[in-house]
Order: sequence, then structure tokens, then C-alpha cells
Amino acid sequence: MDRKLKILLLASEMSPLAKSGGLADVTAALAIHLKRRGHDVRVVLPFYRCTHERVHQVNVELTSMCVRMAEGEEWCAVLHACLDGEVPVYLIEHDHFFDRDGLYHDDNMQDYGDNPRRFGFFARAALQLCMDLGFAPDIVHANDWQTALVSAYLKVWFWNQGELGRAASVLTLHNLAYQGVYPTDHYGYLGLGLDNFQPSIFEDHGLINFLKGGIHFADVVNTVSPTYARECLEPGGGFGLAPYLTDKGDRFRGILNGADYQVWTPEHDPLISAHFKAGDLVGKALCKREMQRAFLLEEDPNICVVALIGRLVEQKGFQLVSEAIHAILRDMEVQFVILGTGDQHLSHHFGTLPARYPGRVGSFIGFNDELAHRIEAGADFLIMPSLFEPCGLNQIYSLRYGTLPIVRATGGLDDTVDQYDERTGEGTGFKFWQPTPRAVYDTVGWAVSTWYDRPAHIDRMRSRAMRKDFSWERSILDYEELYDQALRVKSDYDRHSRG
Repeated sequence: MDRKLKILLLASEMSPLAKSGGLADVTAALAIHLKRRGHDVRVVLPFYRCTHERVHQVNVELTSMCVRMAEGEEWCAVLHACLDGEVPVYLIEHDHFFDRDGLYHDDNMQDYGDNPRRFGFFARAALQLCMDLGFAPDIVHANDWQTALVSAYLKVWFWNQGELGRAASVLTLHNLAYQGVYPTDHYGYLGLGLDNFQPSIFEDHGLINFLKGGIHFADVVNTVSPTYARECLEPGGGFGLAPYLTDKGDRFRGILNGADYQVWTPEHDPLISAHFKAGDLVGKALCKREMQRAFLLEEDPNICVVALIGRLVEQKGFQLVSEAIHAILRDMEVQFVILGTGDQHLSHHFGTLPARYPGRVGSFIGFNDELAHRIEAGADFLIMPSLFEPCGLNQIYSLRYGTLPIVRATGGLDDTVDQYDERTGEGTGFKFWQPTPRAVYDTVGWAVSTWYDRPAHIDRMRSRAMRKDFSWERSILDYEELYDQALRVKSDYDRHSRG
């Protein structure tokens, strides 16, 4: 794309200022790479309690900004920070909505009851900010249900407004399982009109569905891998939204997330104990020993180590591992390292395993970015048995660190991992299809047997995996094409709607 665009990028989280999952990493990387391509990209985030602790330098952009919601005015401040020394970041400060321990839910994993108002306000505030700053974006790019309302506000409230009237809207779906479905008593506050509360737009079995309405109004919609885009159109795969995504036609597509190799690469990762690269894995052996020591495992370079990193929730399929792990430890010479937090039952189960299998299982229940890097560097395999996976990033990181993925062939996992061929030694990992404990047991067993019986194949796969390129330099070109399409769609919309 030769034209340099003005892009407003909205998200509910972004590394390092606020993070609960992969969305935060994607938001940061996308913003940085768009900026490096010459676009004027500006990010808007809520100013959460955790952001106070993580932002290094912040200035006051606006001491007071009036945001008009349907039930009255909300007042907030706007702070200004900078991402990676390059990208302006605007933080919407509204303590009543955002000064809380969690981003979306309390310590018991219960959604905040006023989430519709919190994120409806945030979407509206981001657009008000454009007007107050005199910033006229070409593209307003929303991510997931928390910011999906901006596409509706652009067409319902701001269709003839100077800074915003010609902005095209893009909505990226990172996980269709989370749609922002809430009671209708919040709908009046949002101010989107009763004519838009109908089954084809916001109404969902008597409730409000933020994502459904956002999809309806967005000029183009994408998700984060080609395979997941196809799965979203299948019965059951779209969590009820398949018909509405199908209606978008060629205005819905999949773009694979990129990996930030400035952060995730073993050649210069500052968080690991030794550096290494394809063809020289001495440092990986040192990282494995250090990891075994840190997790109180038997320090033996010959024992293969399987890692589990991520949110301990049903979507990620870790209940399948919890049911299979005892048989695996009984029948196989293997160690496990576990890092994650989420469902209380799964957290308790994985947290108690080290006491049951001393020297063979180590676990840390919680989120720790440094430990994630050390595990990626030191483990031999990483298991991701997701029931569905829009893209996944850990398997991409693992490939770069020579840690071979064991994955269920779904979504982005299927797109990024090449199946091992036992005859030739080709491939970059081990895939299975059925979401069952037996499939997990068998595929882990396949990987473990390859480790002990065909070590030359492991070496070959590692070398191939570490040379795979899933960088943002490739994905950003696809996003530029998506933006160009959004501008054409918006131009056609304006021409028809305004006569």
C-alpha cells in the first residue's frame, strides 16, 4: 500500500500496559509494525488499575473530556503514553469503570455486572477523543466485543461528523466464544436506538450481543487465522454467529497473527539463561537444566520435558491433559512443567501434581512472563490441546525456540504446525484431531517415542521449526489489503446511503 493511513486502534488490553491473553501481544505488535510501515497509528486503551503500575511515563492529554451517553454525560481524563518509543497511546481514565483489580471480572472469574456500560462508554470515549484532538482517522480498527460498538457508533451517531464521518471500520475477532452478551437493561445507556435492537443486529434471545451488532455495522471483519475463519462459518464453529459472518461474504477473512521476534527469539532473549539458534543448541541444553532445577525436577538432559503454558480453561483443552496425565506419567519416561491460571478446579489439579510426582512434575499457578520465556527455551515439547484456537501464539514461539508443539489440529494450530512424518522425519510437530484424553495420551506417546527412538528426527524437526517465519512483516501486508478493502466498502456505503 503506497498510501499512508491514519489509524485509530482500539483494544481492551495491550502489552505491557494491561494483559490477560494473546490479544494484548497482538495489539502491541500490530501497532508497532503499522507505525514502522509509515502509518499514523494511535492506540486507545482503558486506564486500568494495573496500568498505573506498568506505565513508565505518562502525561495528561486532556484534564476533562465529556462523553455523551444516552442517559447523560460521563466525564473522564485522557492520559498520553508511548509504546516502544514510537506509537502514541491514549489512556481513558475513568476510575468508576476501570480502577479495579481485574480487567473484565473479579477474583472469582465472575464478569463485572456493568461491563456493557464500561466498554460501551470506552468505545464512545475513543471516538469523542478523535473529535477533541481533531484527529480524522481513515480506519477505526476495533478488536473483540469490548470495542465492537465503535462500528455501530460510526454509522448511527457520527455518519455526518467531520473527523469521523468518512472513517471505515474494521473489526477483528480474536475469539468468538466471548461475544459480550448482557441483559437489555443496559441497552438504553448505549444509545443505539430501538430500531437496531432486532435479531439481525444486537438482539440475541432477548439479550444484547455486542459482537453481533459490531459485525453487522463493520465495513470489514477478520479473524486471526485462515483455518479459524473457515471454522467460524461452519455450524457450531461460529457460536451462533456463522450466518451473520456468512452474510459478510468476501468482507470476512482470516489473517494469521504474526509473532514478535524482537521479543520471542532465543538468539537474544534477555529472560533466558543462555542463548542459542538453529544449528547450535548448546544453549538450549543449558536452559533445560536451569528449568529443571527451577521446577525441582530431576536434572537429566536425556529425559524429555513436556510443557503446558496458558489459561487453564475449557477452551484450551487442558481438562483433557488433566485426565490423561496420570496415565502418561505411569507409562512414559517424561517430565511435565506447567504454567498457567484460570479455572479453579484445573488450577488446583495442576498445582497439586508436584507433590504427587516429586521430581517429575513442576508447576507455577499464575502468570509470569519471565517463566514463560524460560519454559519455552528449556522444554522439549509444548502441548496445546485446544478445543478451538483462533490463532495461538505459544506454538509459534515454541517453534522458534526448538520446542516442538503437540497440538490439536484446529484453527491457527493447524495453520502453523506441520505434521511429523515418521517415515521421513519431515514436519515441525505432532497433531491430533479428536478432543479426547485418549488422543492426548497417544500423541504425547508418539512424541515421547520419537524423542527416545528417533533422535535424528527430533534434531531435523527442531532445525526446520526454528527456521519457520511467522513474522509480522508478512501479516502486516494482509492488514493493509484489509484496510484498503474497508475504505472501498465505506465509500460504496456512503455513495448509496447519501444518494
